[in-house]
Amino acid sequence: MEPRNQSSTSEFILLGLSENPEQETLLFALFLCMYVVMAMGNLSIILAISSDSHLHTPMYFFLANLSLVDFGLATNTVPQMLVNIQTKSKSISYPCCLTQMYFFHFFGIVDSVLIAVMAYDRFVAICHPLHYTTIMSPRLCGLLAGGPWAFSYFISLTHILLMVRLVFCGNNKIPH
Repeated sequence: MEPRNQSSTSEFILLGLSENPEQETLLFALFLCMYVVMAMGNLSIILAISSDSHLHTPMYFFLANLSLVDFGLATNTVPQMLVNIQTKSKSISYPCCLTQMYFFHFFGIVDSVLIAVMAYDRFVAICHPLHYTTIMSPRLCGLLAGGPWAFSYFISLTHILLMVRLVFCGNNKIPH
């Protein structure tokens, strides 16, 4: 067996969307505006649903959860990208990369499963309108909303634990 390089990468270089400083300024402003609009929209939805008792129904409960997940998903990636654009520092450490990947998987899985839960909620509302309030009890809504969060925790943790075992060496540049 011939010897191999056992050194590992401690950081990754994130290649930007553009190397042109004028375009980077435009991209920074564009992504910052989009992030602020997204954050304000999702937080407004959560605040409106939690403050109005008429909106304390299963559909709006799931919608508030979905807004929280979307806020978390964007907050996981966009601020780091904005920092990289602004500081011209294009590197991310291996532990930070793993952390960001964990939360990206976590929120992505919760988002997908929660949309399936919302589809089930609408199925029950359309196909069984007279039994809807009995079927979609507050207890079941809590279980259907909490299930994706618990499921996503374990799946994301499994992905990251498997990734920790990988050895990255050589080219550490990641194109955007």
